[in-house]
Amino acid sequence: MNIKSMFLNKKYPFDPSLKHHFIIALGLAIWIFVFLYFTEPMDVNEFNASEKLIYLPLYGILGAFAYLIFLPFQYYLYNKNTKQWNIKEELLFFIVLSLLTVILLRLFYLYIVVPGEPNPYYFSKHFKTIMLPSMVTVFPIIIFGRYAFGKYKDKKLEEQKIEIKGEGNYESLRLLLNELICIQSSDNYIEVFYLSGTTLKKSLIRTKLSVIAETFPELLRTHRSFIVNPFHFQQWKTEKSKPFLVLSHDIQVPISKTYVTTVKEAFNLTTA
Repeated sequence: MNIKSMFLNKKYPFDPSLKHHFIIALGLAIWIFVFLYFTEPMDVNEFNASEKLIYLPLYGILGAFAYLIFLPFQYYLYNKNTKQWNIKEELLFFIVLSLLTVILLRLFYLYIVVPGEPNPYYFSKHFKTIMLPSMVTVFPIIIFGRYAFGKYKDKKLEEQKIEIKGEGNYESLRLLLNELICIQSSDNYIEVFYLSGTTLKKSLIRTKLSVIAETFPELLRTHRSFIVNPFHFQQWKTEKSKPFLVLSHDIQVPISKTYVTTVKEAFNLTTA
């Protein structure tokens, strides 16, 4: 993998919260209005006071609309990339947003601001004198808002993570509780099954299963060699009179007689 590819695939702070993107759109609309009102690019200075209050807010609404209309495209990229957001997705989003903004601004100018005008500005002049300066001024607001919300979301997620510590100085695994599927003991080690995005991963850590069970009481003991995260429970299964739990990614965990009653009560499996 070359340096360019490594850079583009580097994780970028991203917040999927729809509420926060509406806040960014609102801030965008306000900023566009303020920018146009006080800088008066092109023929804005020819508007009278009432015309400014009619057309300039519409420019702001248009900018917010251009941002919001592409949120489905953003979530398509997010889900396609298994809920990961990298620099290349952020760049692609801004490229598409820029193209849409240029088209909408041009149509708004021709059919709303100067409808029927025999000599409207040519596209090249319109782009150089108002579109490009406006985008250079406005887009940093979008970049800052998206980055700030993304960093805040990453910080909150980091605070919610649990840490499975090993006996070695550098043996540990930090992850969200719901990313953890189950843990299996293996001699003096434990094998942790967990999710990274939608990918199943395993980590071997030197510690005892009993220590983990005591540290994280929210996990459920099913066997002397297994504890599971109830969040990933899929179904109860019986093979040759031996009960199993089926977890996410079709992981099957045995249930010993000692823990059958406890497991049934945990999942309300009174008829299993």
